[in-house]
Amino acid sequence: MDRLDALEAQSVHILREAYARIEPLAMLWSLGKDSNVMIWLARKAFFGHVPFPVMHVDTGRKFKEMYEFRDRYAVEWQLDFKREVCPPLEEMDASLPPAARSAARKTEGLRQAIAKHQFKAVIAGIRRDEQATRAKERVFSPRGETGAWDFRDQPPEFWDQYKTDFPPGTHIRIHPLLHWTELDIWLYTRREGIPIVPLYLSKDGKRYRSLGDEDITFPVESDASSIDEIIFELETTKTSERAGRAMDHEREDAFEHLRATGYL
Repeated sequence: MDRLDALEAQSVHILREAYARIEPLAMLWSLGKDSNVMIWLARKAFFGHVPFPVMHVDTGRKFKEMYEFRDRYAVEWQLDFKREVCPPLEEMDASLPPAARSAARKTEGLRQAIAKHQFKAVIAGIRRDEQATRAKERVFSPRGETGAWDFRDQPPEFWDQYKTDFPPGTHIRIHPLLHWTELDIWLYTRREGIPIVPLYLSKDGKRYRSLGDEDITFPVESDASSIDEIIFELETTKTSERAGRAMDHEREDAFEHLRATGYL
């Protein structure tokens, strides 16, 4: 079994474990490369059908290419698709830096969506290698009822043994891609022929490594105009994956503050 087969098998196991033990639950769809791989894995895990809702918590500020991708593949993949909107910027904590304050809309939008649908758990496409705070996560990560995360109080996870039974009132975030890397995502996308948002491919010497809201996400210098070229670039680049995310260049504790209050 090669690395991609092993990663796929582990993620499929996590998805099946979540579905068998926790309900109701939903999968979050950010429309980016990671969550598209996650949906692909769910379709494999459940024989071509995703058996739980797939939810986009929409800021209304994504790139038009992302919305076009969402509208097409929600239908083609026959998803039980739910769109929930985020509250306005004016309701967010004014003490946060501008990009973090904008991103906080997604935290509150997710909290409201979870309360509306009474989801006990949501499946999210985060990876440990993407950002230092995310390295502290667990595959089955307990949260408070408001989504608050205490990284100091997380269950141990050894030998693919996951705690799935939590006290009443606990909300759970499930991370089937936690052990993947950015390079793994692209290698798997190439192998499986998974569709991508075209913004990931270079145009006029720039491309997006990570996709978020249009007003706080920027392209990086790159000539990679195919998945093969992206893979080659990732094997040599020293540029951070989130170099184009404005929030990551603001106050150092802003991201950790958002994560503690429920940001993905």
